[in-house]
Amino acid sequence: MQSSFSEVEAISWTGEQLKLLDQQVLPNQIRYVLCSTAEDVALAIQQMVVRGAPAIGISAAYGVVLAATIGQTLNTLMTSLDMLSAARPTAVNLRWAIARMKALIDVHVTSSKEQQVTASLKEKLIAEAIAIHQEDITANKTMGQYGKQVILATLSGSHKIRVMTHCNTGALATGGYGTALGVIRALAEADELQQVWVNETRPWLQGARLTAWELSQEKIPFVLGVDSAAAYHMATNKIDWVIVGADRITANGDTANKIGTYSLAILARHHGCKFMVVAPSSTVDMELATGNEIEIECRGNHELVMLGEKNVAPENTVVSNPVFDVTPASLIDMIVTERGVIENPSLAKMQQLFC
Repeated sequence: MQSSFSEVEAISWTGEQLKLLDQQVLPNQIRYVLCSTAEDVALAIQQMVVRGAPAIGISAAYGVVLAATIGQTLNTLMTSLDMLSAARPTAVNLRWAIARMKALIDVHVTSSKEQQVTASLKEKLIAEAIAIHQEDITANKTMGQYGKQVILATLSGSHKIRVMTHCNTGALATGGYGTALGVIRALAEADELQQVWVNETRPWLQGARLTAWELSQEKIPFVLGVDSAAAYHMATNKIDWVIVGADRITANGDTANKIGTYSLAILARHHGCKFMVVAPSSTVDMELATGNEIEIECRGNHELVMLGEKNVAPENTVVSNPVFDVTPASLIDMIVTERGVIENPSLAKMQQLFC
């Protein structure tokens, strides 16, 4: 018997292992992957067993815990941190979580002069990873309320909200509740949501496989469409808001997110739809001035030329498979974080909130 959504945890710490819901096989199967080493966690991140910027960061924090074997040298542990940090390049939450865990190690070295992992350090790393996980859930619920309030404040007329979203930004992509999908969930809980238009999100189909699954479990009304139908739906269904997540937000408000997000922002501007980015402050990278400095991950050919075991393109087809694109701040109406809301983001407004 299939588990209900309330019984499914995408990320859980058993005390000895990291338990990850395998997002490669949803919605057809609920299967968990148990990670016993930092290498297991890095592989799970690379293979997209776990995905979504906040979830990647949380998993990496637990990966540090798994790497911290009592008695091993701190140099060896730091090698594991570097390996985890390199698992996926675009999502800044990964390096943010690693840096937070490394800060504890640095304090340990400074205060105790120890060059090995002690039981005390291990316990502190466990507590920090759990804190990162719980803080993300709290932040998501706060963002859900902020986003809901902004949307309701800008609504004209009496109709309920019509939303479009891209990729997956729900409980599966975070510690729980969700970022962009958290705002959508908050609207539904307030009975202010009419319907969600979900883009399938090629080539990995996170919208079709994951977001549609989450919404169906929560009994939130939605319609699934192909990515290339977004303009049609905006024009014919009068979408009020496009709400998406982020993998990195730079100092001027430029935002990297799942490939296709930039196109949606352009379409939204043309059709008069508001465009909202929802992400925790751990996704903000104030060290990068603009989106031009973001490293964009490109993945393998097979994701485009294969559908399951079937070829859908000629053999030896040359492929371009960027996983993310960058939406300029000028196309974003709102950035919502747990620290607050930035309307029409700019460098000055980002600095006011994050510096």
